[in-house]
Amino acid sequence: MIELGQGTGPLRGVKVVEIAGIGPGPHACMILADLGADVIRVERPGGQLLSGGATMLLNRGRPSVALDLKQPEAAATVLELVKDADVLVEGMRPGVAERLGIGPEQCHAVNPRLIYGRMTGWGQDGPLAQAAGHDLNYISVAGALFGMGQTPERPQFPANLVGDFGGGSTYLVIGLLAALLEARVSGEGQVVDAAIVDGTAHLNAMTWAFLAGGGYQERRGANLLDGGVPYYDVYETADGKHVSVGALEPQFYATLIAMLGLEGVAPGQADLDRYDELRVLLTDTFRQKTQAEWVALFEGTDACVAGVVPASEAPSHPHLEARATFVEHEGVVQPQPAPRFSRTPASLSLPPSPAAGTHTREALTAWGIADVDGLIERGVAVQATPGQ
Repeated sequence: MIELGQGTGPLRGVKVVEIAGIGPGPHACMILADLGADVIRVERPGGQLLSGGATMLLNRGRPSVALDLKQPEAAATVLELVKDADVLVEGMRPGVAERLGIGPEQCHAVNPRLIYGRMTGWGQDGPLAQAAGHDLNYISVAGALFGMGQTPERPQFPANLVGDFGGGSTYLVIGLLAALLEARVSGEGQVVDAAIVDGTAHLNAMTWAFLAGGGYQERRGANLLDGGVPYYDVYETADGKHVSVGALEPQFYATLIAMLGLEGVAPGQADLDRYDELRVLLTDTFRQKTQAEWVALFEGTDACVAGVVPASEAPSHPHLEARATFVEHEGVVQPQPAPRFSRTPASLSLPPSPAAGTHTREALTAWGIADVDGLIERGVAVQATPGQ
């Protein structure tokens, strides 16, 4: 049975209506649900590509309701949900929500204090606002992709972490929480325009700082944090695995060289003309032992060396295991909510819905919607059946 107010985190009591999308929108709503908010996920009947299933962790923590938003009665149902909500999140192209009857003006007409969160790649205005795109495109024009990687020939990209989740969902959540705080003072809602291009540019502020200070070269593998220096890089070990080396500070570099037994042999950290020599020396040295041997030597020291661990092995790393960073919940290994709170700790609740509309009847009822059975009978709402 779906019941409201069961969250344990600091957002307990906050009510969120999520108009389901893919990527950053669901990730933002996962964060809100993890932190205790009551989130109701409104999906299209049958779901959509890359958005569902029992192992889609981005959908954890909230019930799934299927509404046919092309029908006016479905839009009216969303507005009924909005009346008593604090936040609405949508990730459609600019103008689509308005055409469906659930845009900011329609929602604020029934709830002036609502925080209306809009998650897009390009933003709500600008010449590309109506164009399709994905993470890779957004970080391309935001100036982030160009310098990624250590290969001069072409940029490398870290999946969709930088755009969708770094510059996207993270900034949407920041905006929603800031607007919620302001609304408690003013009593008025507002629209939060979270664009991945904006968030990624902001996320990349350190690069702009280096560029302004003349300390940044616009080529890959040539700067302090992109492999341009040999003491901040990744090295192969004897068993074909890798270790990361991040000995930036002089004292950490000194510890690294001492523990490698290279004192009196390795060039000084500031000896730029001998960086190629130092890189060869570190490469050859790290190839002399396995990753496990290097980890046994270095982890817990100030040399700033760590083994490069695949995702499947991260939960069993001793440090993450000790902190219970990952847990098994409803049969699926997954990350715990983050960050952590001393007085109102967050906890995991509902697992991801196996199908769009798994909780339609009970979730709409819990949120106070009248005649739910009638909505289902008229095809406005859809209740998924087990195994659907």
